[in-house]
Amino acid sequence: MQRMFVRFAHSTAQRQKLVEKIVRVDHAGELGADRIYAGQMAVLSGQPISSVIKHMWDEEKEHLDTMERLCAKHNVPPTVFAPIFSVAAFALGAGSAMLGKEGAMACTVAVEELIGKHYNDQIKELIEDDPAEHKDLLKTLTRLRDEELEHHDTGIEHDGLKAPMYDAMKWVIQTGCKGAIWVSEKV
Repeated sequence: MQRMFVRFAHSTAQRQKLVEKIVRVDHAGELGADRIYAGQMAVLSGQPISSVIKHMWDEEKEHLDTMERLCAKHNVPPTVFAPIFSVAAFALGAGSAMLGKEGAMACTVAVEELIGKHYNDQIKELIEDDPAEHKDLLKTLTRLRDEELEHHDTGIEHDGLKAPMYDAMKWVIQTGCKGAIWVSEKV
């Protein structure tokens, strides 16, 4: 009997670490997305594309709100690098927007492609652990993933793939995002 209790306690601790890692990194990601769109709006406000960016930004604000509620619910502090990520993401948004509509949309395509894959990986992890236990979190992450993939498609529809040096830009952006994900999963 005692052995069974120890195993259950260990499993619960592992499950909590998994949830903490997912919630912390997703909070950082949604903070980053909010700041990217803020940077893009700072440059492209008043341009025809601004209504498209504003719509995606409004959804990202709701995503960030959702992740902040999940941080509180699961007692997960944000990554200690959140202030740095916030500044870097705003700079990425503003910098990509300085290249015009195509640059801003290329940034959206690159970020949202990676984030869609990342959400898929997290969903798989939660299903492998215990889909019934993580039912609510799975529902939330699936919704967020689907909305991020809509942003990806919006970026393509608005000429993101036509940005100057798109492939290089995508590589740089996704490499930075992968680094932020890696760091956020740890601290």
